[in-house]
Amino acid sequence: MLKPIRKPAIAGSWYPGDPVGLRREIQGFFERVKKGDISGQIIGLVVPHAGYVYSGQVAACGYRLMERKSYDTVIIAGPSHRYPFRGVSIYEGGAYETPLGLVPVDEECAAKIIEKSHTVSQALMAHQQEHSLEIQLPFLQVALGDFSFVPILMGDQDEATCEDLAAAIADAGSGRNILIVGSSDLSHFHAYERAVALDGIVLDHMRKMDARGLLRDMDQGICEACGGGPAAVAMMASRRLGADGAKVLEYANSGDVTGDRERVVGYATAVFYRSE
Repeated sequence: MLKPIRKPAIAGSWYPGDPVGLRREIQGFFERVKKGDISGQIIGLVVPHAGYVYSGQVAACGYRLMERKSYDTVIIAGPSHRYPFRGVSIYEGGAYETPLGLVPVDEECAAKIIEKSHTVSQALMAHQQEHSLEIQLPFLQVALGDFSFVPILMGDQDEATCEDLAAAIADAGSGRNILIVGSSDLSHFHAYERAVALDGIVLDHMRKMDARGLLRDMDQGICEACGGGPAAVAMMASRRLGADGAKVLEYANSGDVTGDRERVVGYATAVFYRSE
C-alpha cells in the first residue's frame, strides 16, 4: 500500500512554484553569499522559515555550506503554527513534495526516533498546511541533490520536550552522518532597534550552543524565537553528536528588506560543527 505524499502548501506564494524559477532564485541567493567555510563537520543548522523574499538570503548563508556535501539523512524540526497538539509529530508518510520533486521520508530513522522518544504524538494533520518544514526543502534539494529526511513538528517546545527529542535524534543518528536543521525565526513585530536587542540575546545563546539558556530566557520573556524549541533541539542534538563549535553566519530582519522599521521580524542562520 502506497504511503501518502504531503503536497506543497506554500509553493507559488512563500517561494516560487515554478521549478526553473525556484532553482534560479536559490542559486542566486547562493551566489550572493560571502565566501567562507567551516573547518569541521557540520552537524546542525538553525535557519529561518519566512518567505524567501524576506529570509531567503539569510537561510542561504547556511545552505550554501551544504553544497556538494552528502548526509545519510537530514532531520528537520520546526514549530507547528496552525495546528495545536501536545508533544512532537513525525510525518510517517512516503514523502514531501516540492516543485523540485519528491523528498522521501527516511522511515527507518523516523521509526528509531519514535521508538526512543516519549513525546511523539500522532498529529499528522499538523503537517498538511505547516510551512516551517516545507520552506527548507528546496534549499536542501538544490544544495544536496537527492536526500531523505525526517519531518518533525513540535507542538510543545518546553525544555523537557526538547531534551527528550534531542536525545532520541542523537540516539538514532549515532554512527551515521546526519544533518539536523532547526527551523526558527526570531522576534516578531517590534521596532527595529528593539528587535535587534532581543535577537542579540538569542544569537549569543547560539554562539555558546546554550540551548537551556535560550529556553530559560524565552520562558522568562527576555528574548523571543518563533521556533526556539527546534533551535534548542538542533543545539542539544548536535552537541550530543560531537559538535564543539558554533557560529552565527548571518542576521537580518524584515526591515532590512522592506525598509519598514516599525514592526519587524528577525532572522538568523547559525551552524554547529565538530572541529577538525
